[in-house]
Amino acid sequence: MTTSTVQRSTRSQFRLLHALRVRWAEVDLQKIVFNPHYLMYVDTAFTDYWRALAVPYEAIPPLLGGDLYVKKATVEYHGSARLDDRLDVGVRCQRIGNSSMVFAAGVFRGQELLTDVELVYVFADPATQTSKPVPEALRTLLTGFEAGEAMTSVTVGSWKQLGPQAASLRQTVFTDELGIPANIEQDAADATAVHAIIQNRLGQTLGTGRLLAGDFDGSTASGTSRIGRVAVARALRGSGLGRDVIKALMQTATERGDRQVALHAQRDAEGFYTRLGYVPSGEPFEEAGIAHIEMRCTLNPR
Repeated sequence: MTTSTVQRSTRSQFRLLHALRVRWAEVDLQKIVFNPHYLMYVDTAFTDYWRALAVPYEAIPPLLGGDLYVKKATVEYHGSARLDDRLDVGVRCQRIGNSSMVFAAGVFRGQELLTDVELVYVFADPATQTSKPVPEALRTLLTGFEAGEAMTSVTVGSWKQLGPQAASLRQTVFTDELGIPANIEQDAADATAVHAIIQNRLGQTLGTGRLLAGDFDGSTASGTSRIGRVAVARALRGSGLGRDVIKALMQTATERGDRQVALHAQRDAEGFYTRLGYVPSGEPFEEAGIAHIEMRCTLNPR
């Protein structure tokens, strides 16, 4: 008889739960998930874990001077998943030593625990793969997340205050990804706009946007302002950062007495803005070669 070395997990222990569905290629001749795939499920969930920490994983080596390497993986099976099962994979940091970190994971079908996994990672120099002490920044990042703390902060200010951070992200998103010429992406309006940036605990700028006074025709009589240059780092899209930037700019507009905010939304982001209270206005059009539609939102005064 063997004694289990992995603590049995419950869903409530995990702040992060990643949802997935069993695919045909993951089922074996016994018509159950082939056992190595559970480690793949956990590895997939780790991507969401780092996203929840608001840290693109590829940023860790250059920012922290090291990388994470698996030293040991322990798997304990309690049940079997089958084709088309909907699973939730929980990941949490269980403890942090000098150079090692222990992560626990659980694979659940509803409330039923199917698999427990314990992973021991070592923080090491990528060039030599020799262990190094876990950086304090990484330690506080992990413990803060597990304690329920916020992983990002939003700052609102002028171009003089926030321009370098906003410009760098905007260049990556608009110029490098979307191919918009740099001389179009940056303009004189930046100097008078209110800008918002969202940063993670490592100081990376992950989202930005700007708020301009007046409507698109330049008039100010209607109490309308307009939002533009909204950008979010590719690895963090879908995690709510764009929403936080928009809400910060809308709050600024409300506080200064604006009655309405307008924007030019890319057509593939129309649903995102609809969920924030914006409604289409007018016909679709092209801007910088990309399909857009004008949308507007009425603000609630304080």
